[in-house]
Amino acid sequence: MALGDNCIAASPTSKSGWPIKKCAGLLVGLILAGCSLSFAQLDKKLPWFLGFSAPAYMEVWIETADVVDIQERVFRGAGGGIASVPKPPNNQGTAKGWVSSNGAGKGRYVTGADLPRLIYVRWQSLAEPQTYEAYIVIPESAREIMRKPEKAFCRFGAEWITESRDNIGIGLAPGGIAKVWLGGACLEAIEVMRIEGTINPRGPYEGKSGGKHRPLSEISKTYIENFGIPYGSW
Repeated sequence: MALGDNCIAASPTSKSGWPIKKCAGLLVGLILAGCSLSFAQLDKKLPWFLGFSAPAYMEVWIETADVVDIQERVFRGAGGGIASVPKPPNNQGTAKGWVSSNGAGKGRYVTGADLPRLIYVRWQSLAEPQTYEAYIVIPESAREIMRKPEKAFCRFGAEWITESRDNIGIGLAPGGIAKVWLGGACLEAIEVMRIEGTINPRGPYEGKSGGKHRPLSEISKTYIENFGIPYGSW
């Protein structure tokens, strides 16, 4: 189920009362027509970072991450590809729990967007393997944290700076678990939510790969064969 197929399941209507699907169609049409907004038109707000990570050896391939911002605009393909996954050789790592995060992970800046209201993620959990999807509704309390500048000491620059937690880090784990952090380059990350996604009934690549997932690396495969998948630790 892609974002455009049924975003209504996550939130029935936009703030204006329009169904999101209708709003998304109009906005995507404008984007395709080349009608984009500059940062100046967005109150000079800088883009925010969307990154993805996974527990050690629990490799993840993100098929798509689509964003709806607070102005109800849709940004398809805001994220995708391989998530950041620690893979120490010779089983020297552990997959249990989460490595401390600064709210980053592997990803990219979402340029041209206001703060997010909804993030749809569809991903392959290669350790199982299984394909999941999740609708992550970002609460206003999280956006308030993103807007608030704070003082932080940067060790790499050995100086105090003022920055905001404009990094959204999403951790993806087997079982469809998604955990969300807010952080900054020098600010400690804050956990804001944990949700359980659902299995995508179409399977990997929306059913276009004959049920075949991407391959798991030999390092991760060896770890899982020896220690299994620590469900319940995330």
